Amino acid sequence: MATAIKSAVEAQRSGLGTLVRNNGLSLAVFGLFVLFMVGQAIAGFKENNQGLQEHGQPPLAMSEYLTSGHFIEATAENWESEFLQMAAYVVFTAFLFQRGSAESKKLGEKEAVDRDPRLSRNKKDAPGPVRRGGLVLKLYENSLSITFVLLFFISFALHAAGGALETSEERVAHGGAPVTIVEYVSSSKFWFESFQNWQSEFLALGAMAVLSIFLRQRGSPESKPVDAPHSQTGTG
Repeated sequence: MATAIKSAVEAQRSGLGTLVRNNGLSLAVFGLFVLFMVGQAIAGFKENNQGLQEHGQPPLAMSEYLTSGHFIEATAENWESEFLQMAAYVVFTAFLFQRGSAESKKLGEKEAVDRDPRLSRNKKDAPGPVRRGGLVLKLYENSLSITFVLLFFISFALHAAGGALETSEERVAHGGAPVTIVEYVSSSKFWFESFQNWQSEFLALGAMAVLSIFLRQRGSPESKPVDAPHSQTGTG
């Protein structure tokens, strides 16, 4: 009995270890996302309530804060810029090149990502849309960029709605009239919030593309091999 229990525990540990090893990157990234999201909520909750109290208004409960314009606007504003960044980068790297960059495809060479999936329709392990073909395949072969664009527009809409709500709350607190989403999106405040994030995202992308020409990180797929010449384009 003891041996069987020990074997079961070891198998469970082995399974957990395999799960962590196989999904370590996503677990780490999403784990940090949750950690920082909780931190943002707590810090924003305290900062917002401090502002309310300074204006003689009652503080919000955490559940109320999470549906407030202050939280929604701040969160969606950042998500919007991140998804715009990723959508643009996925599309740009499909047909634009940067000599020497690890972020670029090789110049003048066809790579595995360029091959026509229609030639692999009969492969047993090909994804379902590849085997099916037609419109489903057309959407699937562009699904990464399409998804990021959709996430951008969803975040853009949430930014607009959250910002309008926050601005309306501030105006009403000072005896003014609330604003509509259209009025808020037409304001310089909305576009200032958007552009200040968008420019920083493309600065980071540009820095990554150029710095990977000359700098290295051993073991990272985002870097060329440490001994690769600066002129080598791509990671292979």
